[in-house]
Amino acid sequence: MSSATLAGLVGAALVGLGLYGVIADPQPLRKILAFNLIGSGVFLVFGIVARKGAAAGLSADPVPQAMVITGIVVAFAASALAVALTLRLFEETGRATLRPDGGTKPPDDGASAE
Repeated sequence: MSSATLAGLVGAALVGLGLYGVIADPQPLRKILAFNLIGSGVFLVFGIVARKGAAAGLSADPVPQAMVITGIVVAFAASALAVALTLRLFEETGRATLRPDGGTKPPDDGASAE
């Protein structure tokens, strides 16, 4: 088994583990991590496919490398936004998970501010 094949299989395993994490885990922070795992697997597979094309005698193309670097930057920005939204959810509701009943924020126990 060549190193490119092994790296491709590792990338596919990362995508599979990430999909399992997104589907199976209800906690938003773990879903964000699983989504990042999917992205890492896709970037790895994409890099291996581009490398195998260059090794097969095709002309070297810098576009796949540029796309992977751009994808990493976009994934980082999306992760930062998702963490910020999760923190805002925690500030508003007092918990970092979504309630399964889909209800709104519980009423305050104290007196109204009139």
